[in-house]
Amino acid sequence: MSIDDVLSAELLERIRGRAAGYDERNEFCHEDLDELQEAGYLRALVPTEHGGLGWELPHLVKAQRLLASYAPATSLAVNMHQIWVSVARQMVQLGHTAFEQVLSEAAQGHIFAFGISEAGNDAVLFDSVTEARVSEDGSVTFTGTKIFTTLAPVWTRLGLFGKDVEATGEDGELPLIFGFLPREATGWRTIENWDTLGMRATQSHTTELDHANVPQKRVVRKLPLGPNQDPLVFSIFSSFLTLLAAVYTGIGDRALELAAELPNQRKALSTGTTLDQDPDFRYKVAEAQLRQLALDAHLYSVASDVETGQSHGPSWFPRLVSLRTSATRTARYIVDTALSVGGGAQYHRTSELSRLYRDVLAGIHHPSDDESAHRTLAAYILGPLE
Repeated sequence: MSIDDVLSAELLERIRGRAAGYDERNEFCHEDLDELQEAGYLRALVPTEHGGLGWELPHLVKAQRLLASYAPATSLAVNMHQIWVSVARQMVQLGHTAFEQVLSEAAQGHIFAFGISEAGNDAVLFDSVTEARVSEDGSVTFTGTKIFTTLAPVWTRLGLFGKDVEATGEDGELPLIFGFLPREATGWRTIENWDTLGMRATQSHTTELDHANVPQKRVVRKLPLGPNQDPLVFSIFSSFLTLLAAVYTGIGDRALELAAELPNQRKALSTGTTLDQDPDFRYKVAEAQLRQLALDAHLYSVASDVETGQSHGPSWFPRLVSLRTSATRTARYIVDTALSVGGGAQYHRTSELSRLYRDVLAGIHHPSDDESAHRTLAAYILGPLE
C-alpha cells in the first residue's frame, strides 16, 4: 500500500483539525491514534509475513514527515511505537528471533512505548539507574523511574531496560537487561505530570516501576555496561534518530508552507504591494528553503543507508547524531523565519505558528542533545579525551 492509501488526504485533514484542541486541552490524541490504527499505519513497517504492510524505513520516514506536517505531536507520539517496530525488524533480519514478538504483536494491534529515558542518565543505553532483578523462573523485575514515556495512556507493551544489581560478572553475566512489560502486569504506575510547553498531545508521563515483572519470554537482550557494538544498540540509535529527524523535518515543511503563504496576505502601506514581493522577505524564505532542501537530502541518504545496511564503520554514530542535530536546528530556524515574515498576528497563542514554535522546542531535549552530539563528533575526529 502507498502512503496515500494509508494517510489519505481526508485523514490528514481531520488530524490537523484536531491538533489545536489536543494542545489546548493538554489531551492525548486518542482519535488520531484510533484512525491511524484502523488505517494500518501502526503496522506499516511490520513485514508482510508477520501481518504488516511491509514498508521499508525510507518509506516510513517519508510518511512520518508528512504526518508531522499536519500534527507534530501526533507524529511524535506514533514515532515511539514505530521505532520499536523498526528495531525489531532490524534485529529479526539479523537472526535475533526474540524480537519477533514485537512484529507479530504490532500486527495484532498492540502499541509499543519507550521506557528508556531516566533523569540524569547521560549514559543513555550504556548504563541504567533502574534496578533489575532476575528471578528463578527467568522473569525480571524492574524498579525505578522512567521519564518521557510517550503514549503513556495507551501503550500495551512498554520496552524498558535496567541494570542487574546482583550480577557478579562471572560466567559471562551481562548486567543490562532489556524486555517488554505487558500493561496488565503489576508493579508499575503512571504519574500524570505531562503539562508542558509543547508536544502536549503525546502525554509523555513519567512511569514509576516497583518490581514490575517482565516474563522470561519477554526478556529480549542482555548487554554489558558501557559503550559496545551490540546490534541492539545500533538498531535503537539508528531507528530513533532517523525517525525523530523525520518528525522535525515535517515541522519544517509546514512552517515553510506558512512562510510562503502568509506574506501573500500582508500588504505594505508604503508600496501597496504584498510582502511576498519584498526583497528582504524573499531572501529569508529562500534561505529557509535552502536549508530544508539540504536536510531533505541528508534525511533520505541516512534512511537509505540504514535500510540497506551500509557499512560506515565508526562514522555511523557521528552520521546519525549529525542528522538529528541538523533536523532539529533546521526546523527551529524555519519556524523562526515563518514567524518573522508572518507578522505580529502569528504571535497570538492560538495561531498555528505559535503552536509549531512551542512544539519544535522539544527538539532541544531529545537524545542525543546538542552537547552529546558534539562529544560524539569530537571523539570521532579528535580522538577520546585524555
